[in-house]
Amino acid sequence: MGVVLRYTRTAMALHWLMALLIIAGFVLGLVMTDIPGLTMTKLKYFSWHKWIGVTVFWLALLRVLWRATHLPPPTVNMPAWQKNAAHLAHQLLYLLIILVPLSGYFYSTASGVAVVYFGVIPLPTLIEKNDAIKDVLKLLHQTLTYTMAAVVTVHALAALKHQFIDRDGTLARMLPFLK
Repeated sequence: MGVVLRYTRTAMALHWLMALLIIAGFVLGLVMTDIPGLTMTKLKYFSWHKWIGVTVFWLALLRVLWRATHLPPPTVNMPAWQKNAAHLAHQLLYLLIILVPLSGYFYSTASGVAVVYFGVIPLPTLIEKNDAIKDVLKLLHQTLTYTMAAVVTVHALAALKHQFIDRDGTLARMLPFLK
């Protein structure tokens, strides 16, 4: 396998923190939308879901800034099509980690529901209540979310394939405890 050049600790921390938040936001989104009616629990879950989305958005901007100023380690030896697929998947993930929270924010404000970060910091309302675009934004948010879930699943499966089948050290670049 040879020497594995790793991502920086900051890149690893941002990657795994965002991964956990995205998974939590996705699961919470499924749970909250499955609760019938309008209950206190459902409202609480919607707030948490929005807080996660806002946090992911700000972390995404930080991550893009970090990535723009810090080169990743060189890729391991793999076929060109795999490098190209990985590059495309990463670009798509970066785009989605920005677009999914934005689409949720716009859907919420078009629905007439303000986004108040941690119940304390009201975000500006860039779209007033608008029933004509609310449903379009809801569909957009759902479509982008499920697209991100699919890309994340393929990304995770590819990492596991590289770790357990190829044994090429790809996963060790992003996990501080793997050698």
